[in-house]
This record gives sequence, C-alpha cells and structure tokens, in this order.
Amino acid sequence: SSGINAEYGGNGESYHYARRQYNLADDDLLRYKFLAKFDAALLCTEKNNPWLNKGNGYIFLAHESDKVIVFERGGLCFALNFHWESYTGYRTQVKGPGKYRVVLDSDWKEFGGQGRVNKYTEYFSSTEKGNFYIQTYLPSRTALVFRLVE
Repeated sequence: SSGINAEYGGNGESYHYARRQYNLADDDLLRYKFLAKFDAALLCTEKNNPWLNKGNGYIFLAHESDKVIVFERGGLCFALNFHWESYTGYRTQVKGPGKYRVVLDSDWKEFGGQGRVNKYTEYFSSTEKGNFYIQTYLPSRTALVFRLVE
C-alpha cells in the first residue's frame, strides 16, 4: 500500500502497516517539531485552563464567507481563522466583560509561525446589546485562545 494505514476493522485492528514514525519530530530538517511543540502547548493549556471536560461549548460565530469560527468552552474563547486573509479589528464575542489575553496562538514563532500577534496584548471587552466583544487581529490560517484575566 502506498498510503499510511492505521489499525481498523478491515485489517484486523493490526498495527503492522501503521507506519508510525515518532522520530519525525526530532529531525530538524522537517517541520514536525513545530507540531509536536504545539501539541505540548495545547496539553499545557488544557492543564492550566481545563476545558475538555467542561461539557458542551457555545458557538458565538460560524461565519462562512470569513471562514472564522469563534466559540467558548470552559471559560476560554477560541477564535479560528481558516481564511487565507487576515482580519484586523475583528469583532470577537467573548463570554463576559473584562480584560482578555492570548494563552495560545498557533502562529507563535516557537510553533513555526510568524508571531503576528503580540503575546502580551490585553484586550478589553465592550458591550453591545447584552453581548461582550473584544477587537482582535486574526492572522490568516491561525487559531487563538483567549482567557479572561480580570
């Protein structure tokens, strides 16, 4: 077979053809090291701000033409931009009033990104019709996670 095969019912749940190459993250010539670092940071974010076991999240926005999804889960606000365009001053809904900071950004340089969002920027919410929003820069093809700090 020319593809990557994992265990499944069709092959008797066998790992025989599963070409798992954990060493790829150790090769400095490849970009898998960045994926491994992001994975570790994602797990650390979950440890410090548990959201996985917090029940259902709430989708604030799923904008088809902007290709942006914003949702809340476990007190964190996730903003995902799947578009090739970046957005400046994007109105991002959050759960409550206050000051927010980025706790994880897939575009950070340690993950092989360009570092387009300052880690230390503070985002202050505004209110409109009973909803709370922060104005954010959403770089193209990135995911940002915001947390209420005050």
